[in-house]
Amino acid sequence: VQLQASGGGLVQAGGSLRLSCAASGRTFSSMGWFRQSPGKEREPVAAWNLGVTAYADSVKGRFTISRDNAKNTYYLQMNSLKPEDTAVYYCAAGRRSKSWADVTGYDYWGQGNQVTVSS
Repeated sequence: VQLQASGGGLVQAGGSLRLSCAASGRTFSSMGWFRQSPGKEREPVAAWNLGVTAYADSVKGRFTISRDNAKNTYYLQMNSLKPEDTAVYYCAAGRRSKSWADVTGYDYWGQGNQVTVSS
C-alpha cells in the first residue's frame, strides 16, 4: 500500500492550492489530511469517511476534501489561504480510530508536502 501525495507549493495569502493523495495497492473508504508546522504537533485538517466530511474549525469554509473513486485519489482543495496555513501537509489512510482527528489512528501515511503561504 502506498499513498502518493502531491500539489504543495508557494502561494500568496488569499490564493488557492489543491493537494492530491493517490492510493495504490488498496481502496480506502476514508482518508484524513493532517498538517505540521515547525515546532508544533501534527494537527488534523480534514477527513472523508464514506462520503461524510469533517473539518477542523480553522479551515472550515475554506478547505474542501473530495474523492475521485475511479482514480482512488483524494483531494484537498484549499482556498483563501492564510500565512498560518503554512505547514507540511500529510494524507493518511487505514483509519483504526473512532475519531478522524486522532493522528495515531491511521496505518498509512503519504510523504509530506510543503505548503507555504506568504503574506
